Amino acid sequence: MIKLYSYFRSSAAYRVRIALNLKALPYESIPVHLLNNGGEQHSAHYKSINPMKLVPSLVDGEQVFTQSLAIIEYLEEAYPDTTSLLPDEVNVRANIRAISQMIACDIHPVNNLRVLQYLNNQLDIDETHRNDWYKHWITVGFDALEKVLAKQPGKFCIGDTPTMADCCLIPQIYNAKRFNVHLDDYPHILSVYSSCKELPAFVQAEPEKQPDMA
Repeated sequence: MIKLYSYFRSSAAYRVRIALNLKALPYESIPVHLLNNGGEQHSAHYKSINPMKLVPSLVDGEQVFTQSLAIIEYLEEAYPDTTSLLPDEVNVRANIRAISQMIACDIHPVNNLRVLQYLNNQLDIDETHRNDWYKHWITVGFDALEKVLAKQPGKFCIGDTPTMADCCLIPQIYNAKRFNVHLDDYPHILSVYSSCKELPAFVQAEPEKQPDMA
């Protein structure tokens, strides 16, 4: 069985949980709590699995894979008979990857837990200004993403079926809501969010549904 090293609130792990659910691939969730005991990702055991000390990590047989987008693309190629998250059309695949990378490479990294901890602990940034930092980068990213989605047909990021792009977007919206980012200016983003929330694959991947939520 596939094993997924995950943290309930990690948006990167959240992406992979959605992808696994959409593909109906059973997996074992192995929690790595990013806060308990100084962060379980720093343990010698987990560093032997993922030297970057980040989640998620996916183990399939003897192979270990890291980085959420690479994991999703691996699942796409290793399990071709499951629901596709990257359609055959070359231009569509490129647009899906672009939206995915806008979120996973441009918006998320500057708001990742280790960045926020550095702002707090090393730069002595108080919580109010740290949250302002968080909201700023989500807003910058969503301003651009809203324009991109406005040009795309269908009820999901691209088309009428969910793709890797939707796997990336929903966790970022979760983060935005958690930090009270106002989303009223993003009707296309919210429309995609509503469509995804109707699907069990997205609902079952939510942080509140994970075994390590407690």
